[in-house]
Amino acid sequence: AQVVESGGGLVQAGGSLRLSCTASGLAFDDYAIRWFRQAPGKEREGVSCISWNGGRKVYADSVKGRFTISRDNAKKTVYLQMNSLKPEDTAMYYCVTDTNAYCTGTWRPTMSGYWGQGTQVTVSS
Repeated sequence: AQVVESGGGLVQAGGSLRLSCTASGLAFDDYAIRWFRQAPGKEREGVSCISWNGGRKVYADSVKGRFTISRDNAKKTVYLQMNSLKPEDTAMYYCVTDTNAYCTGTWRPTMSGYWGQGTQVTVSS
């Protein structure tokens, strides 16, 4: 089983990117999916979470109103639409499966689950 992130890249401030997290080999709708990010020299931080059926969505304060999370269980994919990007959004973005399927747990940067390899987002000023 694995999850794979894609969609990162280089974008100017104010621009948009859409990240994808695609799973294989697991019962996708058994899990919530969380996005974390980690900038160089900084700790990994939680960005967003979506419950197993998409009914609950959680965002970090730093991305509220700019990022939108969604999922398509038929495609086993979660999307993170990122608009109005800022240089401080520059980081490696990771998705991870969460057996707490309702996004009610705390952000745990070292949580167990299926982690992807990450996709780099770079926002230039």
